[in-house]
Amino acid sequence: MRILLVEDEAELASAMRTVLEREGYVVDHVAGLADLREAARLANSDVVLLDRALPDGDGVEAIAELRQWIPGVPVIVITARAEVEDRVSGLDLGADDYLAKPFAMEELLARIRAIRRRPAALPLNEVQVGELVYDMAHDEALVRGERLDLPRRELRVLAALMRRRGRTVLRTALEDAVYGFDDEIQSNTLDSHISRLRRRLSEADAEVQIHTIRGVGYLLRHCP
Repeated sequence: MRILLVEDEAELASAMRTVLEREGYVVDHVAGLADLREAARLANSDVVLLDRALPDGDGVEAIAELRQWIPGVPVIVITARAEVEDRVSGLDLGADDYLAKPFAMEELLARIRAIRRRPAALPLNEVQVGELVYDMAHDEALVRGERLDLPRRELRVLAALMRRRGRTVLRTALEDAVYGFDDEIQSNTLDSHISRLRRRLSEADAEVQIHTIRGVGYLLRHCP
């Protein structure tokens, strides 16, 4: 899952990013509204964590515009402005949840899990191809009911392929699903992930294959 973190306090942003990445999330971090707009155009984020008191304006004022770029994306507002009227105004302007500073990281993670369980944030709970099922709510891959133990980056590649099953997924789209803006990507890294995924899926007899579309990307489909 990809999270867009909009927070101008560098120390807090670093702490949040560390915790989120430890939980397996891809995190893109920006510190203001101008960068938020650019990030929204570039990243297909699953959740936005949005500070209110940004250097160039009130974060909640950008929610409507944000959803023009990422339709339906859930937004959790994180702010020191915790008075009732502030919470009400934030929710009225489109926030899905409101978390007051200071907060425990465990609560932040719980709020993210909760917001992903909402039907509006998760149109499809499970995707199945052959004997392989991907549980989008819990970020788990299962073959015949048994959990497939995969490293987090390979799990993200698989999730992106499963969402677009039967269609070619561009290399750039897969890299976007797996890596944050600041990550360095070696030229053969994605191919290595795909190679290991193929081996694990074959060993599990998942009845799926990942096909290479030369010069374009990859395609996952049922193969009895």
